[in-house]
Amino acid sequence: MERTNYPGGIKWEEIVGYSRAVKVGNTVEVTGTVATGADGEVVGKGSAYAQTKFILQRIESILKNAGSSMKDVVRTRMFVTDIYRWEEYGKAHGEFFKDIRPCATMVEVKALIAPEYLIEIEATAVIVNGQ
Repeated sequence: MERTNYPGGIKWEEIVGYSRAVKVGNTVEVTGTVATGADGEVVGKGSAYAQTKFILQRIESILKNAGSSMKDVVRTRMFVTDIYRWEEYGKAHGEFFKDIRPCATMVEVKALIAPEYLIEIEATAVIVNGQ
């Protein structure tokens, strides 16, 4: 099977040695994504909802580049720094996935790569033949 790596242009990719997404066959894995804008700055500082929405928009964009879409997402994994803000994260997640309803996990973690980040999201998409 062919493997294609998709860069996201974030500084950590080169330092750590990873891709924003990897497509093998009909599966696309999107790496943990935080709310980093094109300028390298945190988007939505202090807002769990805004960060989640921005991240999901980035995931949507990389999936499109890989020939996929949000409709193909079968699992999301949300790593959050404050589980008690689940409704804020969930509201944004629901705006993207209310009809798709992938498997989803939300886990509280001690910290992310920088203290301003409130959430990091991974996604798995499986492209169905004929799309």
